[in-house]
Amino acid sequence: MDHAEKARALFLEGYNCAQAVVCAFDDLTGLDRETSARLASSFGGGMGRMREVCGTVSGGLLVLGLLCGYADPGNQKAKTDHYHLVQEYARRFRELNGSIICRELLSGVRTKPGNEPEARTPEYYAARPCLRHVGEAAALVEELYGSVQ
Repeated sequence: MDHAEKARALFLEGYNCAQAVVCAFDDLTGLDRETSARLASSFGGGMGRMREVCGTVSGGLLVLGLLCGYADPGNQKAKTDHYHLVQEYARRFRELNGSIICRELLSGVRTKPGNEPEARTPEYYAARPCLRHVGEAAALVEELYGSVQ
């Protein structure tokens, strides 16, 4: 099972979109499932259902930070290189989907307002592009990570 398939399976288990992407890379990040899920938990639904940056994008960026990020604040080259990677990831996701913003990606999908997550029913999955985005985000992470190795 590749990371995209794993991410989709995790989403179908009930993990939010960001968690599904981050947890799919536990084998590379070295994080345990609970830590990965907690780290990404705030980003589901476009940051706590605020419908801002798509949780799959945020989850992918968390993984890229863990795998390729910089830690020395004085290393300007590492920072520049990482920001280039972040922008390339966003560019590719936007190219595939037209946006990186959750509410734009869900345009035309009837959602309930508020902070309470919606029940994961067959209708929920059928109406949303989220499962597809989870897989796309994980595939992009895998592709970009492979290109910087």
